[in-house]
Amino acid sequence: MSFTDLSIATNATMLPIQEIATKAGIPQKALELYGNYKAKIDVNSLPPITTQGQIVLVTAISPTPAGEGKSTVTVGLADAFNQLNESVIVALREPSLGPVMGMKGGATGGGFAQVLPMEDINLHFTGDIHAITSANNALSALIDNHLHQGNLLNLDPRRVAWKRVLDINDRALRQVTIGLGGPLQGVPRQDGFDITVASEIMAVLCLATSLEDLKERLAQMVIAYTYDKEPVTVRQLGVEGALTLLLKDAFKPNLVQTIEGTPAIIHGGPFANIAHGCNSLMATNTARRLADIVVTEAGFGADLGAEKFMHIKSRKGNFHPDAVVIVATVRALKMHGGVEKNQLTQPNTDAVKRGMANLAKHVDTIRQFGIEPVVALNRFTADAQDELQEVMDWAKAQGVQIALTNVWEQGGKGGLELAKLVKEELAKPKNFTMLYEETDSVEEKLRIIVQQVYGGADIQLTDSAKKKLVDLKKYGWDALPICMAKTQYSLSDQPSLHGRPEGFTITIRDIIPKLGAGFLVCLTGDIMTMPGLPKQPAALNMDVDQDGNAVGLF
Repeated sequence: MSFTDLSIATNATMLPIQEIATKAGIPQKALELYGNYKAKIDVNSLPPITTQGQIVLVTAISPTPAGEGKSTVTVGLADAFNQLNESVIVALREPSLGPVMGMKGGATGGGFAQVLPMEDINLHFTGDIHAITSANNALSALIDNHLHQGNLLNLDPRRVAWKRVLDINDRALRQVTIGLGGPLQGVPRQDGFDITVASEIMAVLCLATSLEDLKERLAQMVIAYTYDKEPVTVRQLGVEGALTLLLKDAFKPNLVQTIEGTPAIIHGGPFANIAHGCNSLMATNTARRLADIVVTEAGFGADLGAEKFMHIKSRKGNFHPDAVVIVATVRALKMHGGVEKNQLTQPNTDAVKRGMANLAKHVDTIRQFGIEPVVALNRFTADAQDELQEVMDWAKAQGVQIALTNVWEQGGKGGLELAKLVKEELAKPKNFTMLYEETDSVEEKLRIIVQQVYGGADIQLTDSAKKKLVDLKKYGWDALPICMAKTQYSLSDQPSLHGRPEGFTITIRDIIPKLGAGFLVCLTGDIMTMPGLPKQPAALNMDVDQDGNAVGLF
């Protein structure tokens, strides 16, 4: 019988969400039910904090079209801890409809290591991302209404920094002109759309620690500049209360389950290539107060999601990972070694050897933070034994802990060896360290990321970025962490440079202050905050059957 992620998920038996809550130590009064298998958690109704669970961060090598299975390993590792009778919760991001309908497909794990209900989570779930879209676009409407109604704040229509958003990849909306048609239609100006997960409101929701903190962060967001080039915030517009009202339910973490009945909290969904790539602090902190071990993930490779977890999320949350797992596959390593996707089924140990340089760099990066990583070699059915052995031998020679995992096919059982190695790391003392201080100059922070995390030579700022840097210093915004917007496919800013490129320079073409989120977004290369659809979108394979069941969703 041929198994697909969707068929496995459809045939899985789910437990009522109340039973999952009881297993997680969540009282029924803290549950807000969304049907039988989903619920919001009212954190104010949880028992007092008596424990702070340890955090296992799952990251990966630089992603390739071959797939690494990071979310699958994350879920499988949590299920493995569950099989070892550990108190564990898995905390994940919410999938965006952009990649679901675009190139990547769903983001709920795979095979027998999935979170359920898979269809709901991959589509509209509990409406969190739609709420963020609504809040973002309500702010846009309020800004344009302010311009139309007299513009008391003296906003320069040419310098409105706030964009509209949509949770679908749509390149045609990157640049638009609005307000045409005469005085009754508003003030004509250039505008544009980002994808919802790139909205600062998504970052704010994911980094806020209470409703009060959420409201204050929303108030601090810069929306435009005056004709005198002075910044204008949401607080000056006076609408932070309305935005908080639209987000009050979305701010509550979501409880679901894995195929094996492990509690899962899924909340927030910023991309790691254009945002900070981690699930919400509310989700992580809620999981930490309920479980001894929290397994979570950060988007894309360790150069993006993991670096931002350390420098942004860890700073805001006042915690750090107690163990880190780096996911790799033979298929992806072969692509980093120069093999084309259509040749990946052919054994090629030489390509594996060449591609190991990418894994080596990510191991080096995690070690720089004072944590010894564990490598999860995620097995695919077509992997040749000598290729797998090549990776295992490399790890042994480098003193790197490694476990062969098979969670797609076996669920938690296929991750038991990995769980045992991670458990050993959790028991060891840590010497966690940040690579830069917030008080370092922006240029120094950028150089540290490029040189120590990416392995590059230097940075180069465009004239536009240099002008932005002057403004940052003028307003005192330069003492903020960096959130690099960079291609996920390469350690450099050139997607085609696989493996471990060296001697490259990263070009910073723009710096966007996100005061509500509390970081500076630095745009590199041709990275877009509104992606486009591929030539053959995943949506082409999607449908529903006569009973309304999803078809082609993966």
